[in-house]
Amino acid sequence: MSQDTNSQLLGVVLLVRHGDRQGFYQNPQTYTATATQITPLGSQQEFLLGDYLRSLYLNQSSPSYIDGISTGLFNQSQVYIQADLGGEDGVIYDSCVSLTQGLWPVTPSNNITLANGTTITAPLGGYQYIPIESVDPNLSVSLEGFTDCNTFTTHTTAFYDSSNFQEMAVQSASFLDSLPPYLNGRSVQLQNMWNIFDFMNMNDIHNATFAQALPPTYLAQAQDLANWHEYNVFSDRAIGGIGNIAGLTLLPSILNGFADIANSTNPLKLSITAIAYKPFLSLFNMTGVTSANPSLAGIVNYAATVALELRQSSAGGEPVIRFNFKNGSDATFVTYNFLNRTGDVPLSAFIDAMAPVAVNTTAAWCDICANTQDRGCAALALATDQGEAAARPKISPAGAGVLGAGVTLVVVALMAVTLGFLGLLTVGRLGRRRSRHAGVVCDLYMRLLRLI
Repeated sequence: MSQDTNSQLLGVVLLVRHGDRQGFYQNPQTYTATATQITPLGSQQEFLLGDYLRSLYLNQSSPSYIDGISTGLFNQSQVYIQADLGGEDGVIYDSCVSLTQGLWPVTPSNNITLANGTTITAPLGGYQYIPIESVDPNLSVSLEGFTDCNTFTTHTTAFYDSSNFQEMAVQSASFLDSLPPYLNGRSVQLQNMWNIFDFMNMNDIHNATFAQALPPTYLAQAQDLANWHEYNVFSDRAIGGIGNIAGLTLLPSILNGFADIANSTNPLKLSITAIAYKPFLSLFNMTGVTSANPSLAGIVNYAATVALELRQSSAGGEPVIRFNFKNGSDATFVTYNFLNRTGDVPLSAFIDAMAPVAVNTTAAWCDICANTQDRGCAALALATDQGEAAARPKISPAGAGVLGAGVTLVVVALMAVTLGFLGLLTVGRLGRRRSRHAGVVCDLYMRLLRLI
């Protein structure tokens, strides 16, 4: 299907990486991370990105204006925003705050007139306070499906043990051996390649002495190796493979965004999810974007953005998706083919490809990741054990036959109540929209059928 230049833009699902931050360390095996902080540069990158997105999607004179979205004051019913509050210690959330400042800037229209006739403008000349839902990885696996995932760690170890990795280690040995003078004691093993590149990149941006001393080609060489390293860790040959776990747990947020936007009775028009770089790698792999564009098989830049536009063709029929990507705050959007198709892809085709592999519940994540202890899995395992124990007959065989079905139903109900209370039945949005995720696939298909 080709791109329809006259299609109506119904809404956009945005995936945004954070801005520049101070350096930090990630364990090469588990990807657990140390704390870091956003820099003023990072805040500015996100603000400029927000301003760019505003000019594109919230500007009635733009050909990419989202039909019907408010161009003035922020309209909470039309926008949903969530940000990862985990691995990078608030950097992603802080970046998202700066992004919203660019999307919905200060305006004197943000005021109120009191009963006595006095008009009061919001602080800072009309600052707009935009609600952002913080997603704590300890309560939801949706934006960080890779941490504490035992099978993902096994996948990473298998990659390090592979002949492909060993061959690259031999090929890159001379370059890595030349790096110690620039790494302040950090390991130069290929396994540590992400940390090597991040340290060099951070200092090249912020340390003039380092930037002047570093040989001209070294940063590019380090980035090439880091790109190869991270893409192999966060991708998989199978769309539902464990290497794609960072994307698999993100899918419910994407699918829910499309479902809300496609539903004419729902006012949502813009869904924003602020994340680290890992889900980008998995998503590019799962959608086939990197197989057609190998240059994208790597770490995305700060403030990189995927814009999944949901459009209504001028010829009618079901909505279609357009895949746009800009690799950093200084770039502009480029449209890419995906799912082995040319041009815009029907919403149903995206659902058919992605919904079956989406990790929709914490219980599913615990099973896929072989985890019975972390991130709610222990509570799930305990509830299951208690349910099974309560369901065992403790009376005579005759009595058990009469009561067995009733006890089972009661136990199932109690387990559902317990899990719902603990917030463990879903992996997606916390708070006001959590209950929608358990039936996301069925709900999407039913909504789509009503649209066609």
